[in-house]
Amino acid sequence: MSKSMLGTYNHNIDSKGRLIVPSKLRDSLGSNFFITISPDECLNMYSEEEWEKINENLQSQSGSKAKIRQIRRFFLSNACECEIDSQGRVLVPEKLRQKANLNKEVVIVGSGNKAEVWNREKWEAMEALEDNSPEAIKAALEELDIDF
Repeated sequence: MSKSMLGTYNHNIDSKGRLIVPSKLRDSLGSNFFITISPDECLNMYSEEEWEKINENLQSQSGSKAKIRQIRRFFLSNACECEIDSQGRVLVPEKLRQKANLNKEVVIVGSGNKAEVWNREKWEAMEALEDNSPEAIKAALEELDIDF
């Protein structure tokens, strides 16, 4: 079982599209991992173990359903296998950087079974939403019956 990914890290993508992966997340992701687009307009980074679970789940769904085919295309056509270089960096493909609007400043967020890479401005705007206030989170926890 892979370790849970936690924390928030501010980083930059260099002019060649390389991103330093925080060492605490590198331990969980491994030296080879997968990146794909998220419906939240960020990128998701998964360890090989977690990616296999996702892929198996997608493939186990009936391909006769249009929605399943659409979801498979969304995630799998935008996925790539990545390798961390000797300096702890990963090359984020240009196509994915464009789809997630990642320019220089990004925020990398540990999110349990994955790490998310956000455009810094978009992350800050999302954090400022009323839905992310302590009161709103408390109400959501109660609604979902989650003891935290």
